[in-house]
This record gives sequence, structure tokens and C-alpha cells, in this order.
Amino acid sequence: MTFVETNKAVVRRFYAEAWNQKKLEILEETHAPDWTHIDPSNPADLSGGPEANRARLSQLIAAFPDIHYTLEDVIAEGDKVVVRFTVTGTHQGAFAGIPATGRQVAMQGIIIHRLQDGKIIEDWVVRDTLGLMQQLGVIPSPQN
Repeated sequence: MTFVETNKAVVRRFYAEAWNQKKLEILEETHAPDWTHIDPSNPADLSGGPEANRARLSQLIAAFPDIHYTLEDVIAEGDKVVVRFTVTGTHQGAFAGIPATGRQVAMQGIIIHRLQDGKIIEDWVVRDTLGLMQQLGVIPSPQN
């Protein structure tokens, strides 16, 4: 397996096992100790390695217990793996201060993962946060 193929396999495993199967114990195997997560829609960028990511995933899984990522595209070059995804779930717990709504949501986004020594060390995220907030009923949707 080439370097790029190995990196893609690590990223695919993260989504398949950590997100979709809720096996958070694999994060030490997929994420570097100094992992960081840069997300312009979240004013508090996250760092702190696998433990911080475990806390983040645990909160999101509590809010959306049936959360599921579908990888629409996985593109890699050098030390970066780009994922275009659709994430779905049912809002059954508090999320970003929003009490459970029971609504099903679908959100698209793109994440650039940078890997070092076979582990994810940085994420850069762009996602449809506005669309998510509209689906949750927090922000009104435009009238057609």
C-alpha cells in the first residue's frame, strides 16, 4: 500500500469505526497526540489529541445517537486526505445549547485531514452550519 493509500485507509477507518460504529477507543490509533481541529463555524477551535476528540465525539453522539457519516468523496495527495461528506442523525439530546428537537437532519461538509506518521494531526472543516440550524428550527428557513 502506498503512503497516500495508507493515509486514506486511516481516515476511512476513523469515519467507519469511530463515528459510525461508535468505537471511540480507536482514536489513539487514528489521531496524533497533538491533534487539532480548526472549524470557522466553531469559535473555540479544538486541540488536545485523541482525548479531546473523544470528548467531542461523545457530545455529538449524545446529541445525535444515530449519527452516521457517508463519505461522498475521499481524495488524497501527499500528507492530506480530503473528505466530502453527508452526515445524518436525529437530534435527541442537547446540542450547542439547543434542547433536543427530535428532528432528523442532514448536513454536508468538507474536511481536510493532514496526517503525520500515519495519524491524523490536523483537521480543517467547512460545513453547512446554517442549513443545520435551519433544520433544527433555530434559524428560520427562507420562504419559497
